[in-house]
This record gives sequence, C-alpha cells and structure tokens, in this order.
Amino acid sequence: MPHFNSPEPSFDAVAIGAGALGLCVAAELRRRGRRVAVVDPGGVNASAVAAGMIAPAMECAIDDLSSEAAGVLRRARDLWPAFAEATGVRLYGELAEWRGGNVAELASRMKTLGFEHHYDAASARLTTHEDAKVDPPQALTALAQGVTMVAARAQGAVRDGQGWRVETTAGAVRAEYLILATGAGPALGGLPPEAQAAVACITPIRGQIGLVQEKLVDHVLRGPGAYVAPMGEGSVIGATMEPGERSLIPDAARCEAMLAAAWKALGQAPRTLTIDWRAGVRGTTPDGLPMAGQIAPGLHVALGPRRNGWLLGPLIGAVVADATEGRPVAEPALHPSRFL
Repeated sequence: MPHFNSPEPSFDAVAIGAGALGLCVAAELRRRGRRVAVVDPGGVNASAVAAGMIAPAMECAIDDLSSEAAGVLRRARDLWPAFAEATGVRLYGELAEWRGGNVAELASRMKTLGFEHHYDAASARLTTHEDAKVDPPQALTALAQGVTMVAARAQGAVRDGQGWRVETTAGAVRAEYLILATGAGPALGGLPPEAQAAVACITPIRGQIGLVQEKLVDHVLRGPGAYVAPMGEGSVIGATMEPGERSLIPDAARCEAMLAAAWKALGQAPRTLTIDWRAGVRGTTPDGLPMAGQIAPGLHVALGPRRNGWLLGPLIGAVVADATEGRPVAEPALHPSRFL
C-alpha cells in the first residue's frame, strides 16, 4: 500500500472507488492524456460480484424500459468495442437467450424498442445478437493498467485554491478534478451540500451470484428467476435484486431458489455442483439510471447504475471526461441535476 510523504502527490483527477464506474472513468481520462489516481481500500467490490453483462436488449425487455432509457443503454453498448480494444478488456459473446416465462411479452418489447431478435413461440425461446459480456476479474485488472492505484480508504475531501485535497488512510492526495464513484457507500466528509444530496439519493441493492467451475453454457441463458452465463473457464449463476439490503453474507434460501430456477432454464435435472456463492451491494437512483457529470466546481459523480454498471461504464466515463473538458452535456438524462 502506498504511503505518501510531503509534498502531497498531485494528479489531474482522483476517482474514489475502484468498481466498474470508477475504473471506466479513470481509464477514459487516462486515454485522454490525464494523470489519474484511484483511491480504494481493495477487496471484492460489487462490480466483481457480477456477471459482467453488456446486455441492452435483454435488460430493456426485462425491465420494460422506455425508448429514452433504451437509447442510453444502446449508446453505452455501442461504445464498448472501441473501449475494450483500447483498454485490453475482453469483450465477447454474440448470442443471448431467454427461455420460458413471459417470453412472448419480452419479444414484443424488444420489437417495440428496435432490438434485433428472434422469437420461436413453439419452443418459447427468444434470442438476440445485440448483447455481449465481459468477465469482471479480467476487466477490472485491465482497466487499472496505467492508473495509479492507491490502496487506502478515502476519509474526506475539501476544495481549496489548488483544487481538491483528498484525505486517505495512506496520506493526502491532490487533484484538479475529484470523481465520486463510491457505489452505495456514504458521503465523504467535507463534500459540498450538492454532493451530499446526490449520495443521499442512492439506494442500496444487494445482488447474489454463484461462481461454478464447470462450464454449463456457451452463451448467456436467462429465464424466470435466474441466468446462467460463461465466466472464465466456468460459469456464473445469478442474480438476485434485493433493494435496501446491505449484508455481504449470502442468503442460503435465496441462493437455493436461484439455483432451482437456473436448472429449469437449462432444462436439466439438478445435480451436485461446487458453487461459491457471493453477495455484493450496488447502488441505484430513483429512476434507475445513473448519475454522471459535474455536481460542483471540479467535482463529478459516477453513481447509481443499478445492475448495469458494466454496460454503462464507458458511457459514464465519456460523460465525466467530457465534463472535465467543459464540453456540452451529451447525456442530459444522466445529469445529477435531475434529482437536486
């Protein structure tokens, strides 16, 4: 862990939080020639307890999103190929499938929103080639390349004539720009009222997944109550959505119900698997879309992506990076002013 001595190290930007949003913002700023540090205490965060879905078509159909919200998710997806190539993130998967349940309704929603899809009523199968995924462990490692990682806990931040001074357990760091990517965590001490109000808008949502060493599928498969997706050499089973929950201890009953739903989607009889169940807590805003952009002079937020942090990461990175350059707001639907 770095321990800073005087003088305090200075960067163009400091991001608080090394999840998908914090690292995507940092990676985008680095691509634009900025010197960037990310402050994070380490350990498994919510972005690591995820399947890494880049899935606008399925997510929009499942959540019955508006055309405006669907446009945001689609634009985020469209940034991923170039962003992945530039950062070394492995982006893969050309097929996503839904089986059973309200499949006809999901197909209708995809059609209304203009997503490519194929619906087979006889087999109750819906497929799309609009979605992809990343593997969070590989993606988190790739995004951190070239960024100064400060393995410490941020304790407070204040603005003075030289920019922002961030107090951490490893010492203080300075930056012209400060980015809050603190997930569902509390507000740092010293932040202006606008930032405190933005953080107060965030509601925690617990998600539980199971990591399986066995390769159960070769593409993302979803059904009522569960999905099964490739993950590295194995698979991932997910995922719960539990608003207001913050416990990182997996709930056995909910995990068992999710596993039963996964076997049903697979169309297979249950068998013994070795599963590493994990829980993570992410944040959401009142309207389900993230907050991204400037909230006070030199202070930006990247908060509340709900379960679409990986999908939205490059878009939020671009929005925040543009804001630091004084460019017009490209995604007004994401601007934090809508809640303040």
